[in-house]
Amino acid sequence: MPHATDAPSASPASLVGAEYEVEVGPVAHGGHCIARTDEGRVLFVRHTLPGERVIARITEGDEESRFLRADAVRILTPAKDRIEAPCPFSGPGKCGGCDWQHAKPGAQRRFKGEVIAEQLQRLAGLTPEEAGWDGTVMPAEGDKLPAGEVPAWRTRVQYAVDAEGHPGLRRHRSHEVERIDHCLIAAPAVTELGVEKREWPGMASVEAIAATGSHDRQVVLTPRPGARLPLVELDRPVSVLRVDERDGAVHRVHGRGFVRERADGRTYRVGNGGFWQVHPQAADTLVKAVMQGLMPRKGETALDLYCGVGLFAGAIAERVGEQGAVLGIESSKRAAEDARHNLGDLPRVRIEHGRVDRVLPRTGITETDLVVLDPPRAGAGKQTVQHLASLSPRRLAYVACDPAALARDIAYFRDAGYRVRTLRAFDLFPMTHHVECVAILEPAAKGA
Repeated sequence: MPHATDAPSASPASLVGAEYEVEVGPVAHGGHCIARTDEGRVLFVRHTLPGERVIARITEGDEESRFLRADAVRILTPAKDRIEAPCPFSGPGKCGGCDWQHAKPGAQRRFKGEVIAEQLQRLAGLTPEEAGWDGTVMPAEGDKLPAGEVPAWRTRVQYAVDAEGHPGLRRHRSHEVERIDHCLIAAPAVTELGVEKREWPGMASVEAIAATGSHDRQVVLTPRPGARLPLVELDRPVSVLRVDERDGAVHRVHGRGFVRERADGRTYRVGNGGFWQVHPQAADTLVKAVMQGLMPRKGETALDLYCGVGLFAGAIAERVGEQGAVLGIESSKRAAEDARHNLGDLPRVRIEHGRVDRVLPRTGITETDLVVLDPPRAGAGKQTVQHLASLSPRRLAYVACDPAALARDIAYFRDAGYRVRTLRAFDLFPMTHHVECVAILEPAAKGA
């Protein structure tokens, strides 16, 4: 007979569905605002704005959770920055793709700036002034629209497909599919394909890609286990790729296996649905910011880490001239192959395939003039930052899609003897909480 102490403990009571009337506090990283219940429980609340009073319904959490997630289901006191969400699929329990449809465009950029400032202070101990940043988040060219109008910027949209074959987008933090007939932030060339107009039996997802540097269009199909591919008949000519459900490999079914993108006067091949900046202005915007910050000189050497298909490596190579040298490192085999193809006319560029933290130490490089790093959302990490600082570059350009990872790595750079010279922020993901930053770093002694 088990002792009383061996009896299973009761699970903490779920609070999902409970409602609280709360005063909403500041915006937080992740597309939500912070609020507290009368008992002091911390809520991360979506679909609200700072300063509002709302009824918040719990969507995740129990009696023992450190914090609870919630949706604002009723707005009691609206903020002056609130507007009616232009998208009919935006709101509590609906599509999770956009975070700020209910906020004026200028307010969205201000919120993103507040998040960047908060992360810099909390994780790197820096004020905006100390980071060389004026606190603004710049819109992309053509995106500064009146409240209620939505820029159609997303050149790559991954539609989830429900069990009946209907396309849609996933709900926030859920595998459930919100059926849609039109995505407002999808680029016109994506919408013109007509993915939302037809059914996709047996598919788990359909990704639509519309290149900005050419008329190339592509769909990438991910079938459910054992399903056969449908006959793809869309409203525009399109290439078709298939993701192998066993190993994730991408195979060409019909047409080209790549799309052609263009930036900084060069054309880049991007194969197998590989990574390219989603906003049509992003690649040129970021290259310009990086080159203005680094100011490459003839004959210099440079590293381009997490180099993708060679965007920054190509831009630097053009500027350092024939006597310069650029090494790019990329973990995706296909992207590395594309980079070699894209920069084949520049013999001063070498591309290595592999993880940065493994390949960089094996190169034997002991010094370099310039570094560009565009790491994944998790950041570069302490080990890689320390290695880069040991190479004594005169300047580094850090391209970041996550302000928390950027702030953490800036702190590592500071400990390794580097300071932020300038920081710029760009709203390349309107209506979402995402933001892109470019930080230029240099030896701290130079700025002393």
